[in-house]
Parts: sequence; structure tokens; C-alpha cells
Amino acid sequence: MVSCVLSKCGIRPLPRFYPKPTNSFASNPSPTLKLNPPSSLNSRSVFLARTRNWALNVATPLTTLETPPEEEEDASRFDPGAPPPFNLADIRAAIPKHCWVKNPWKSMSYVVRDVAIVFGLAAVAAYFNSWLLWPLYWFAQGTMFWALFVLGHDCGHGSFSNDPRLNSVAGHLLHSSILVPYHGWRISHRTHHQNHGHVENDESWHPLPESLYKKLEKTTLNFRFTLPFPMLAYPFYLWGRSPGKNGSHFDPDSDLFLPKEKKDVVTSTACWTAMAALLVCLNFVMGPIQMLKLYGIPYWIFVMWLDFVTYLHHHGHEDKLPWYRGKEWSYLRGGLTTLDRDYGWINNIHHDIGTHVIHHLFPQIPHYHLVEATEAAKPVLGKYYREPKNSGPLPLHLLGSLIKSMKQDHFVSDTGDVVYYEADPKLSGQRT
Repeated sequence: MVSCVLSKCGIRPLPRFYPKPTNSFASNPSPTLKLNPPSSLNSRSVFLARTRNWALNVATPLTTLETPPEEEEDASRFDPGAPPPFNLADIRAAIPKHCWVKNPWKSMSYVVRDVAIVFGLAAVAAYFNSWLLWPLYWFAQGTMFWALFVLGHDCGHGSFSNDPRLNSVAGHLLHSSILVPYHGWRISHRTHHQNHGHVENDESWHPLPESLYKKLEKTTLNFRFTLPFPMLAYPFYLWGRSPGKNGSHFDPDSDLFLPKEKKDVVTSTACWTAMAALLVCLNFVMGPIQMLKLYGIPYWIFVMWLDFVTYLHHHGHEDKLPWYRGKEWSYLRGGLTTLDRDYGWINNIHHDIGTHVIHHLFPQIPHYHLVEATEAAKPVLGKYYREPKNSGPLPLHLLGSLIKSMKQDHFVSDTGDVVYYEADPKLSGQRT
């Protein structure tokens, strides 16, 4: 409208002289002031209102009045699949140096605390032996089993300490006690981190290509996408991995492992077998019902925690997040598709595993520094960091994210290097 007025008056607009915008994450561009005339004024009234101070008005950025709203919206729209304007070195430089320091005494203090709580809960539950207390015990003890797993998880990443022997001993004690083969899991989890966000090469909770998805039997699809079955998947994954992948975490000859890693796998399988034998002996001493109450049910609560947390770290965001193949995949871009989650009171209990983005990019950072490291990295990550929704005391809000994802995130296209989950109409309307 202003351009029309100027042209009728024989006056040419001033040339555009705005500085070019920068894509650098470190930039802090000044906001552009937009002056929009009231909608009730027509072209003539606007012209007459401005004639008394014309020089001032022609200095106003006229192009802001000519920009269609659609173009402004397109310019501000964020593409999560686009390469980020920063690199790993930029993120690393933003994290304080002390966040990289591993304190074995501090790590061991968490082990002592959690093990003491585990035995204390079991002693109290066995002493009172009340059906009013057993459900509370099962939830609390299952959550503590999950906390033990997270500490063993730190051992597997080497963030527990700088001593590989201490990491191995602590990792075996922690993971064997909850029937997880330490080295078998450690090696496959390393594969997960090295290939996070890759459709074919990722190891856990990776998407199914459409062609593979359509070949699965209905029973398999129901177990994978119908709750609560996916939340009970972990022991079966340890034995047989995910659909489309072969091997076992207990088999040293599995294609999960390199030849030089066979001895490690044998060691972990032997430790797992020893724990299983101990549980069988305790069944004869205490009776199977008592062992089911003390260990069996908490074990399955732990499994549900593990599947619940690990799934939602890679699924269930309000916006669809990309998965990559081929040249589009990189360690950084794959890691940026992971999600932080807030678990309320559980955050401290399970050692801030919800601060998952920085952990995936830099797994060597100890868990007790992850929150600080994440806060320091946020200005660099910008929109590539998705702020988690605040939780109440318990993360009940995440149940909705889980249910929605199970109904919508079924497979990805067989083609394309940047792909997004698609829904199977036959399952989308299915009750979960």
C-alpha cells in the first residue's frame, strides 16, 4: 500500500540497506521494528497523515510492510532434519571443563547408597509381609533395580571412573544382580550410541522400514505396538535382538561382537548364569512365592522402567523427528534427534538419565554433571534442543506421549535419506 502511495506521488522508495542475517548460533540479531497502520485507515488517509513528517516516514523499513505473512512464517519455521549450524566442537567448548571430570569415590557413593536402599526395602517388606505394603515395595524396589542398571550403564560408558578394571567389576556386580549380561549389553549399547538416529544401523528402538514392517506377522506387530507388551520387551531383546536383526547378547559368536570381544561376552554370560543359579537356590530356601514377591515382580517393574525410559528418549515428541540414512546421517545429527525427559521425583533416583541429549553426544560425562552440562550447551543447541515438559512428582504425563507414539510411529519409508515415522491405519485406530 505504501509503495502505491509513493509511486503516485512520484517518489521512489529508498534502496534496501539491511545487513544480511547470519546463521551463526552465536549471533544475537537485533529485532526489527514493524509499523503496521490501523486496518481502518484507507490509502488516502495514511498518505495525508504522513505528509507533515514525510522524511521520517520514508526512513522506516518499507519492506517489512510488504512481506507477506506466509513468507514470514516460512522463514521462522524450523526444520529438525536440516544440518545444524554448529558442530560437536562448538558444543564441547560450551561445557565447563569440570563436567568432564570423573570421581570414582562419588560414583561408588551412589552404588553404596542404592545397594543399601535395595537391601533395606527387601528387609522391611519381608519383616512386615503385608499385602498392604507389597505393592508399594514392588514399585519402589523395581525403581531401585532400574537405578542400579543406570549406574552399571555408567560403567559401560567409562563415565563411572577412569579405571577400566573398576568399571568392569562394578558393572558386572550391578548388572548381574538384575540379570543383565554386562559386556554383552555394553557392546550392543556402544553400537547404539555410535549409530543413533540411523534407520538400519541403530541397535535399540530403531524404526522398521516399510518393507520389513509389512512382512511381520500380526502377532509380532501386536507385541511391538500394543501396550503393555512393548514395555516387557527387554529380556527378549537380550536373547534375540530386534526384528530384522540376528544374534544374542549371551552368544560370543553373535554378529553383535568382534572376535576379540568373545572372552568378555563369555565372562558376562557366566556371571549372569551364576546370578540365575543363586536365585534358583533362594527359591528352595525361601519358597517361590516369597521370591516372586521379593525379586520377581520388582524385576519386571525394572524392565518396564527400562523400556519406558529408553523408548521415550527416541520417540513420542509432539513434532515428528527425523531418522537418517546414507550421507545424510552423521553422529551429530543422529544424536540431536534424542530427547530429554523430566521424571519428577525419579530424576534423582535414576541418576538424571532423563538428561539424554548431552549424554548421547558425550557419553563419557558422569551422570552427576549432565544437568549442568546440558544447561551450558543449550545456547549452542538452540532449537535443536527440545525442552522437556515439566513433570509432577511422578512422570504420569509421559504415559500420554507413550500411547500416542505407539498409535502413530510404526514404520519409515524404504527410500530417502531423511525419513519420518508413518502410521499404519490398521493399527492407528487400535486401542492400546
